[in-house]
Amino acid sequence: MASLYLVEPGRLDGVGVGDPVPLDGAEGRHAVSVARVRVGETLRIADGRGTVVTGAVAATGRDTLTLTVSDVTVDAAPRPALVLVQALAKGGRDEMAVQAATEIGVDRIVPWSAARSVSRWDGAKVEKGRARWAAIAQEAAKQAVRSRVPAVDTPVTTAQLSASAGSSSGGVASSAAVQSSDVGREARRAVVVLDPVGAVRLSAWEPPADVDEIVLVVGPEGGIDGSEFDRLEAAGAVRVRLGDTVLRTSTAGPAALAVLQTRLGRW
Repeated sequence: MASLYLVEPGRLDGVGVGDPVPLDGAEGRHAVSVARVRVGETLRIADGRGTVVTGAVAATGRDTLTLTVSDVTVDAAPRPALVLVQALAKGGRDEMAVQAATEIGVDRIVPWSAARSVSRWDGAKVEKGRARWAAIAQEAAKQAVRSRVPAVDTPVTTAQLSASAGSSSGGVASSAAVQSSDVGREARRAVVVLDPVGAVRLSAWEPPADVDEIVLVVGPEGGIDGSEFDRLEAAGAVRVRLGDTVLRTSTAGPAALAVLQTRLGRW
């Protein structure tokens, strides 16, 4: 399979077969200087929003190359979209979750400042942390050869999270997964919360057929506080467990996403 490189959203709008597409900046520099791409090699360039062009390299420069398009594909956004609400965690375990979740196919990632989160994003750390997660998601998407890079939202509080679980608006609300024919309508979502002692196994949970998003909530290393469970359940979230073992926050989300991908018939 041809290597995948990413350009900014919009860069591939209107591109057709036979058109030249430049690859510059960090991606162009990596392709030419690190990967040693040469004229005649086939590459794939994506805009991170579903459009992918494939073609042979027609020319290279010091930090850039030009590809001649031989094929254009546009991958539709999946429905329902999979959203990971990942609690902030210490030791880089939240970042490990972001990487693996992206490779597995998550569509959106929401950092959660949970009651028991040791790691905290305050002040300048908010945007720095979000940008760090976004960069990890982008690199993981390239590794997985995904045409769509998951968006990383700004952090939410438990109050915002519970509000969004009970309605189509709130901290994790997004209309990104709503089909074009429904523009103006807030996304419908189902929310599941991982709980090691939950009564329902995730593998037995039946995903609703009429939702735009399935939101998966994963707590920090210390677990989700009882009051947080109460607020989320009161708002309509379902507590589910993966199995009889307790996974770390770095692996629980990716494992649950793999179960959901299978339940949705995508794997």
